[in-house]
Amino acid sequence: MVQSVVVANIDKAYNNPVAELVQTACKFESHITVQTDGKFINAKSLMGMMAFGLREGMEIEVSVEGTDETAAIEAIQKFLSCT
Repeated sequence: MVQSVVVANIDKAYNNPVAELVQTACKFESHITVQTDGKFINAKSLMGMMAFGLREGMEIEVSVEGTDETAAIEAIQKFLSCT
């Protein structure tokens, strides 16, 4: 399952957005990958997500595969769009 997401102002919405995103991703069994501009990063990797450089207005694709993929992609989309 793949979904495009435009990143909202996560720096304003969360105290530590990268760590909180990784914590959100780790709640799920599914494999979660974020990608943009040819970079593919495991959303459960703190170092990878720090290097990914999420910023407001960035359009990314979230790819999820696994038993709880629907709930996982909804949670990641909700986190990134600050809804």
